[in-house]
Amino acid sequence: MEDTKSHRDMSSKASATERQSRQNPSDYDAPKSYGNLDEIADTLPIQNRNEDPVAFFRPLENSRSRRSSGSRPTEGRRQSLIRSISYTSQQSSRRERSARRQSLGGTSYNFPENYANLDELASPEPVENPDEDRIYLHRSLEEAKSEEQEYQKSQEKERRESIARGEDAKPEEDKKGDGVHKVSRFATQLYTISYLILFAFFGTLARLGLQAITFYPGAPVVFSELWANFGGSLIMGFLSEDRMLFKEEWGTPTYDQQLEKAKKQAEDEESGSGPEQTVNLEAAKRQHNVTKKTIPLYIGLATGFCGCFTSFSSFIRDSFLAMSNELPTPLNHPQDYSPVHASTTFTVPRNDGYSFMALLAVIITNVALCLSALKIGAHIAIASEPFIPSLPFTFCRKILDRVAVVLAWGCWLGAVLLAIFPPDRYDGSPENWRGRAVFALVFAPLGCLGRFYASIYLNGKIASFPLGTFVVNILGTMVLGMSYDLQHVPLGGVVGCQVLQGIEDGFCGCLTTVSTWVSELSSLRRWNAYKYGASSVIVALCFLIIIMGSMQWTIGFSELKCVH
Repeated sequence: MEDTKSHRDMSSKASATERQSRQNPSDYDAPKSYGNLDEIADTLPIQNRNEDPVAFFRPLENSRSRRSSGSRPTEGRRQSLIRSISYTSQQSSRRERSARRQSLGGTSYNFPENYANLDELASPEPVENPDEDRIYLHRSLEEAKSEEQEYQKSQEKERRESIARGEDAKPEEDKKGDGVHKVSRFATQLYTISYLILFAFFGTLARLGLQAITFYPGAPVVFSELWANFGGSLIMGFLSEDRMLFKEEWGTPTYDQQLEKAKKQAEDEESGSGPEQTVNLEAAKRQHNVTKKTIPLYIGLATGFCGCFTSFSSFIRDSFLAMSNELPTPLNHPQDYSPVHASTTFTVPRNDGYSFMALLAVIITNVALCLSALKIGAHIAIASEPFIPSLPFTFCRKILDRVAVVLAWGCWLGAVLLAIFPPDRYDGSPENWRGRAVFALVFAPLGCLGRFYASIYLNGKIASFPLGTFVVNILGTMVLGMSYDLQHVPLGGVVGCQVLQGIEDGFCGCLTTVSTWVSELSSLRRWNAYKYGASSVIVALCFLIIIMGSMQWTIGFSELKCVH
């Protein structure tokens, strides 16, 4: 009731302000046709400035049609919509908290509660109003974490009370219903870890391959890590918004059924009121998202592939190298090749002001494009929803989960053996084959699992500041800086250089992430997002200035002894 009253007061104040502005026009007698200028249209870039839980959406088309017709929505209709959506929010939150305990037939994973601390799972969808309704619900990451913490506390309280009464303290998910096959806690964790290892390989190979093919003569963007960060953030946005890949959920396509039901109700003139339809569909969306994020395959894709495809430590390294005028750039002109052969690692001296501009260029380009990629991926998921196939339930539960266990651990063992016994050892040429990717694959699962467990145990500590992601991004950047220094000293050989390169590309690249980082920035409240984002970049860059700058500006960097 208090939320509804506050929304009513907010709407009343806004309406009063609009009436006052119409009654007190400016002294200029501007032609009415000036109102067709889109630069001065009454649509704002940020339409929910106060981050209210119930927000109004006003597109440019509505503003134009309202100017031409002169009609405005009635205040009674607006208040009715606010009350209905406030009720929807309360009911959806209750259903969302209980969805974790429900199974609809088929296979039910025994999902550990602390997995909910993964921000890839806790973050709301990048697009909160996919249907572009006039009024929609806004939910921040802090609110999602607070609800999760309250839910866990209530469950723990109920468990203790049941023990005190001498009742059976088994959790609700252990009470099997008819036709439900329950996966044990150990098997669920084994599937999740196996997917993380397997997709850590795929993400690392995708990142290294994309870096290689985007470093070419005349490249408009010289820091090729941008492409991987953009691609991983785009896939993260797609997975967060998609409702078709995991449509069958626990064996029954509940969201799809609710969507069809809502469409039939909309076509039926006697189907009831609009708010009831909104509640049903909104609850189905919430339940689908919660259920989807308890599937090990989804965790492997979001945390494993997207997290390892992107790299925060490489992004900060490129920022430091751009600031220190050491950023490798491709050769662009014929005179760079003949008669004097230039190098991609030696640069022309420049003014310090240009170095500062280069630093800002790398940071702004990476952050802006990755945040945009998150939204673009969500928009692609919305637009392609009618064409996206659904993963078969039986295939995923009965076959894919078990095959992933064998592939993940087998591939990791194979990478270790390839690093010990490289195929080009007896070819007579230098052993550079394993230095390009094999060592990175050896260390990639360690970084991915480290980030996974750090998020589980640390992200829930502070709702407004994802501590787990912050710690792994800073730690991974520090390790990368130390490895980079050791690579560029005269001591050591080719193998040591290759191992260090594997630590940078594999361990540090998978320990740090940009896709989760931008997802958190998009979900946090505005001030908390700026505070968290600025702290991450500034602290990581300061550590690299201390670690790498102290060596570069004293003895300088030597050339690498290995090819990568």
